[in-house]
Amino acid sequence: MPMVRLLNVYTISTFVALAGLLFGFDISSISGVVGTDQYKNFFGNPLGTRQGGITSAMAAGSVVGALSSSYLGDKFSRKIAIQCGATFWCLGAAIQSASNGVMMLIAGRLVSGLCIGLTSALVPIYQSEIAPRKIRGRIVVFQIFAITWGIMIQYFIQYGCSFIDSEAAFRIPWAIQAIPAIFLIIGLFWLPRSPRWLASVDRWDDALRVLAFLRSAVGDINDPLVLAEYKEIEDQIWTEREEHSNSYRELFSRKIRKRLFLSMAIQMWSQLSGMNVMMYYIVYVLKSAGVANTTLASSIQYVINLVMTIPCLIWTDKWGRRPSLLIGAIFMSIWFFVIGGLLLQYGEPNPVANEPYTWVIHDNPAVSRTILATSYLAVGTFAVAWAPISWIYPPEVAPLRVRAKSVSLATAANWATNFALGFAVPPLLRSMKWGMFFLFALFNIAAFIHVLVAVPETKQRTLEEMDEIFEHGKPLWKSFTGIGDTNKLDKLAREIELGLLTNRHSPVHKHDG
Repeated sequence: MPMVRLLNVYTISTFVALAGLLFGFDISSISGVVGTDQYKNFFGNPLGTRQGGITSAMAAGSVVGALSSSYLGDKFSRKIAIQCGATFWCLGAAIQSASNGVMMLIAGRLVSGLCIGLTSALVPIYQSEIAPRKIRGRIVVFQIFAITWGIMIQYFIQYGCSFIDSEAAFRIPWAIQAIPAIFLIIGLFWLPRSPRWLASVDRWDDALRVLAFLRSAVGDINDPLVLAEYKEIEDQIWTEREEHSNSYRELFSRKIRKRLFLSMAIQMWSQLSGMNVMMYYIVYVLKSAGVANTTLASSIQYVINLVMTIPCLIWTDKWGRRPSLLIGAIFMSIWFFVIGGLLLQYGEPNPVANEPYTWVIHDNPAVSRTILATSYLAVGTFAVAWAPISWIYPPEVAPLRVRAKSVSLATAANWATNFALGFAVPPLLRSMKWGMFFLFALFNIAAFIHVLVAVPETKQRTLEEMDEIFEHGKPLWKSFTGIGDTNKLDKLAREIELGLLTNRHSPVHKHDG
């Protein structure tokens, strides 16, 4: 009994979210050092495309990792594949911390990127597949919450190390990154595999026992609600097998491709929202805006990012996915229009050569503070809206048979866009100046329109009910009003309890915790 209380959906999801901590470490592993003299002196003050290449190397590796995640996650289980990813992270951290130049640093970030691609695809799948429908959004937000913690922790580690007057200023933080990955590798041995993955490889008894462990306080495999969810999983797998469809062909079939493209689009819009600028290159933006203490200002941004994830963690399953995306996109566009407009109105060419930015605001504290406040609003808006929902949505909408492949491609789209932006933003900041912020504002407006006409609501529906949401024959956005029977699982449980329904794979009638 105590073991059941210790290991439950919340604690399991929190622990596996250590992978998100690694994701966060990646984001601030660059933003925390690009402004330090130690980094500039050792790596030759990289600017423009050179710095873009260093930053985007992680995303390039992540594309490969994401594309590999479907094969590894389906063949070896979500859990084992996540462990493989964490192993790549340890290797990448070692290479980065020992870097003797730009090329070795890029190589280390490429290897670490394999981990981020694998885990950013598979952790939300694992969390979605173990979570009850009513709190699925909250469970996946644990991953996002861990990312915000990782960003903040790594930033402050690097800030503390910045006072070291040697190469250790960046080598120590990059080496420390391996510690949570080691804990993740070891701890996962004690966590269960996804019950839906177990069912997909015909380990039915194990699937039922894990499901009972996750849903019942005493691990009762005869609990009607456990059996009802088990039956939904069973029926979906049986139906998919009767169709005899090749999973790759099915992925691009008329039925599934709109879900795939929707998942890919949401992931891409989250990157095109402009948050890469505010996360990776916030130091450049604030210095261009004339903010004096950019180190302190950046640290406050990361705290805001963490705090603003909490409301979504608590209420995302009440708010829903669709309203969060719509409201987030429109406000993000407003904040970027404000930043770009202020830079246009009050800025001037930078008289100092060899700076990462060519447009600056001089001696106008009011405007500088306004840009700083608006950047905080942009980060807070993203943290409560697009940051979590873009990771919740893809694993929700795909059927089990193609879930890993669909999320793999969606995550690859995310990282491909991340790579393009990570590489392009430094030169864009020098060439487009204030115009870059207008560009991101327009991207957010486009995202708003797309969500408005194409994104259905999925909150509090089981993963097996997504066919109903996408195939009901009405415009997808009308699911916002709530289609179908949201108490379907409860009704199924009552029918099982009354003996009206049975499972194809009859469970062993015994208690098994």
